[in-house]
Amino acid sequence: MATANKEYQSQLRQLAELMLAVSGESVTMLKHHVPEQALNLKRQDEWAIYLEFLKVMFNLTDRLSALYLPLKDQPAFMDCLEDAVTAQLKRVLEPAFGNHADQMEIVLTIGNAVAESRQTYERYKFLVTEESKSKDEMFRDFGEKVAELLGAPGHGQLRAAAMLCASAIVPAISAVLQGQTPPSTTPAQPGVGSAGERTEKKRATGQEIKLVSLMSSVSGEEVETRWGFHPRFRDDLTPTELQQLNKLLNRVAKILGERYAAVAFSEQWASWHKAGHA
Repeated sequence: MATANKEYQSQLRQLAELMLAVSGESVTMLKHHVPEQALNLKRQDEWAIYLEFLKVMFNLTDRLSALYLPLKDQPAFMDCLEDAVTAQLKRVLEPAFGNHADQMEIVLTIGNAVAESRQTYERYKFLVTEESKSKDEMFRDFGEKVAELLGAPGHGQLRAAAMLCASAIVPAISAVLQGQTPPSTTPAQPGVGSAGERTEKKRATGQEIKLVSLMSSVSGEEVETRWGFHPRFRDDLTPTELQQLNKLLNRVAKILGERYAAVAFSEQWASWHKAGHA
């Protein structure tokens, strides 16, 4: 394991920083979706949501590392990633807790998160780089779990936002594993370049980021159409722009959902209906 830690030291550090940053930003973004429930959240509730994001990210990284790393290195790499996340979390918490932080508790917390990640998400069989019904089910179940932790079970928009936050990290993890520079996950600083300039900088990395996600899926006799924003895209919008885009996407979702329902339940598209997604 020491060899893997040394050979992949840069990737491990970047992944640890990425996972913690996206988890924290995702919790903040989701709280904005349900301000009333957010006011009643206790610190341990927010911590549980934060850990849930870490769990799904450990699973996604495990799946992706199997594609980009030699098979003999992959198990040791994931063990080292657990250590890297633990070390990074200690550094993040140190300014707040100082010498009073329980180091062993952090080690146990991350260890339990990894174990629960395997128990919860490994049962879904899919290739993370391809779309599939099993992949959709995992993200949907993850989104519902987060909605329940936020005190809003069945909240479709909140579930879609959680799914988008989790799925948006896949290109960044892939970039790190390939030795490339991942898309930035730090908040946009006011006054530092225009939105167009920031877009050009992101394109220079050679990575594509899904800013808006809109999907229709069928379950039994019901069709669900949902959409969501990448959290960084939301931060770049003014309140007026956000309101206009919300209105537009609600209209698009309605049109798409109605069209999908009409087509999916028609006789000529019976096989598509069985696929469960569009």
